[in-house]
Amino acid sequence: MAEEGSEREHGRAPSSDSVESRWVFQNDDDLDTDSDDDDDDDDLHIGRDMESEDDENADLRLVRTGPRMDSFDVEALEVPSAQTNDFEAITFGRQVILACQTLGVIFGDVGTSPLYTFSVMFRKAPVNGNEDVLGALSLVLYTLILIPLIKYVLIVLWANDDGEGGTVALYSLICRNARVSLLPDQLPSDKRISSFRLKVPSPELERSLKIKEQLEASLTLKRLLLILVLAGTSMVIADGVVTPAMSVMSAVDGLKIGIPGIQQDHVVMISVAYLVILFSVQKYGTSKVGLVIGPALFIWFCSLAGIGIYNLVKYDTTVLKAFNPVHIYYFFKRNSTGAWYSLGGCLLCATGSEAMFADLCYFSVRSVQLTFVFLVLPCLLLGYLGQAAYLMENHGDTTQAFFSSTPRGAFWPVFLIANIAALIASRTMTTATFSCIKQSTALGCFPRLKIIHTSRKFMGQIYIPVLNWFLLALSLVLVCSISNIYEIGNAYGIAELGVMMMSTILVTLVMLLIWQINIIIVLSFVVIFLGMELIFFSSVLRSVKDGSWIILVFAIVMFLIMNIWNYGSKLRYETEVKKKMSVDLIRRLGCNLGTIRAPGIGLVYNELVKGIPAIFGHFLTNLPAVHSMIIFVSIKYVPVPVVPQSERFLFRRVCPKSYHIFRCIARYGYKDVRKENHQTFEQLLIESLEKFIRREAQERSLESDGNEDSDNEDESCSRVLIAPNGSMYSLGIPLLAELNDSIGPVLETSTLEELKPDPQADPNDPEQSLERELSFIRKAKESGVVYLLGHGDIKARKDSWFIRKLVINYFYAFLRKNCRRGTANLSVPHTHLLQVRMTYMV
Repeated sequence: MAEEGSEREHGRAPSSDSVESRWVFQNDDDLDTDSDDDDDDDDLHIGRDMESEDDENADLRLVRTGPRMDSFDVEALEVPSAQTNDFEAITFGRQVILACQTLGVIFGDVGTSPLYTFSVMFRKAPVNGNEDVLGALSLVLYTLILIPLIKYVLIVLWANDDGEGGTVALYSLICRNARVSLLPDQLPSDKRISSFRLKVPSPELERSLKIKEQLEASLTLKRLLLILVLAGTSMVIADGVVTPAMSVMSAVDGLKIGIPGIQQDHVVMISVAYLVILFSVQKYGTSKVGLVIGPALFIWFCSLAGIGIYNLVKYDTTVLKAFNPVHIYYFFKRNSTGAWYSLGGCLLCATGSEAMFADLCYFSVRSVQLTFVFLVLPCLLLGYLGQAAYLMENHGDTTQAFFSSTPRGAFWPVFLIANIAALIASRTMTTATFSCIKQSTALGCFPRLKIIHTSRKFMGQIYIPVLNWFLLALSLVLVCSISNIYEIGNAYGIAELGVMMMSTILVTLVMLLIWQINIIIVLSFVVIFLGMELIFFSSVLRSVKDGSWIILVFAIVMFLIMNIWNYGSKLRYETEVKKKMSVDLIRRLGCNLGTIRAPGIGLVYNELVKGIPAIFGHFLTNLPAVHSMIIFVSIKYVPVPVVPQSERFLFRRVCPKSYHIFRCIARYGYKDVRKENHQTFEQLLIESLEKFIRREAQERSLESDGNEDSDNEDESCSRVLIAPNGSMYSLGIPLLAELNDSIGPVLETSTLEELKPDPQADPNDPEQSLERELSFIRKAKESGVVYLLGHGDIKARKDSWFIRKLVINYFYAFLRKNCRRGTANLSVPHTHLLQVRMTYMV
């Protein structure tokens, strides 16, 4: 097989712009072809035996080879140019509108941090002199520069997954570069999606290869990586709960300055009303709401800068000395433990940094970077400098530092715009949570929920009703139970730091595995940022007993839900793979499948991407007839943001032509929108099937020509297929005679069987045979399409451990019963739908 793979490699003539080469072990590459070409468990077993025999005689050599092509990938050859980001070709006017929306959606959280940062800091480290104010200000300034600016804006934003940000997007980016996904439904053809290809240097560095091999070989590392991703995602959801509570309460708390008679109970009641209004308008979408509130937040940032300049001029310009980091040392020297406790409050100035990355799907990287550097950061720095200048002469006003430093004549206008900004900030992490949940659902890490797309132009702008009201309920519980911005601020810090640390670790892995930058830069990134975040985390954990434990408990619950869903989904898929039907059994039933073939097309839905699902046997034994054409359809989400429409469907013929059985994989990215109705989906599927059959006929024609030219040759030659763009591909499948000689009649795959001529067709007239099959498909389509849905459930065996029974029979079953069913996404009339349920004991 090693020699055979080498021949195929030299016989390939790829186009450099249409395919990508990869590094493989030579005999492993041949194994991929053998295992992917067959669906029968016995066949796979023989393929493994053949591999072991070759290992004894062949040396492992790292060679550069092209992606393997087979009949399942013929449709995927129609690859257009790589998909561009939604924001690459927009006009200047559109950029201005986008900038307004960016302010309103992404920067609300970090923009409202001056409302509470100094108040929380000085609650834990009271001011005893001007040096304390300078030290606290210096801490805030350098936290702003290091975390939001350097880490996120200049580094982390570039680790986006084709415009998608967040921990799940980082995980999908790593999954595309290394086989670290625990769900065994990956196919080699997935790497030939045009948007799958990475716009990064090729993995030729020895360090990158070693890291990739270690990740792919170690199940422990794969699980650890998934745990990190799920932990980060649970913290993002927790952040979506605490952000509205903190932002709204800190803004409403300003009433205590304007109206002395206001009590804390009044603040809580007003905050509850604000939160209800906030989550009620969430359904109108990011574009509509963002365009309205964007100018409001622009006024807020201008107000911050204006108040800061006013206080600097009026009170004390010596606070500019805080840019000297030596004052941080003096601050810790004077306050010791108190300064360490105040780190939790200092971190609040950087809250919203993760939202810049998580909300990246809504806007372009460049718009986020430019808006932050030239507007948001300068206004924030001036705002903090102005508050510090005021506090230099008013040490007793630290409990309401922002509103106390506001000029009396401008208090009520500033209070109004501050409340509007707080409502905007509350939406920031809510939209980030929506995006994160959608990504997690597509990658099999969260139960399916109803997702509403609020923008026709930008696919990433979504609204999840159930999650929206769930976050509202938890935010109300947090406000009513804690009702103190200092304790809520500590919970805020826990949620933010949890996400930040997970992002730091994942971006470090991206640096090593994909970017392949200098190891010194990578170590510097880890030591500086992860070390800083761990120090901050040690500070906030000290106050966890004050009430912030509620957020930790909530994050743990969400983490367990995602883990249980991922574990159950993986176990159910593996069970269906083990129980799948043998192709040889289907062949022995004959072309009528042991029953009556009625006119029409039956779309058998199942999650298997390879093999015939066991539930198909229930259809054969329980239905009086089956359709004249059967297509096994699998809806598969691949770790890419978008799959082009022309690459959506992959087909393979399961049995000989007379059986009229095909397999189809409909591939979607986690950013894709499935809005087509069942009629549109059927039309696209049938058109793609006809393309596949035409390409298959072209393939057989080219193979027959190659056989005539190589009758006198002893060595095998590879088949060549011409793509629409003129590129030539090696299909990488041995010829019939070659395979029969080497393997024998037992290893007859469905791909080879489909190449056998139809007994009723004229072998000398392939065009007639092609037209006859296309006509059969059209007539079957006219007779009607029926959706046959096979639901596979799992249940723990009686002799299983108690915890296993509890997780599978109760927790996972509850989640699966209450999540959104696949039929809801299909939009199929009940008259065209037939569902069968099958339970597997695991």
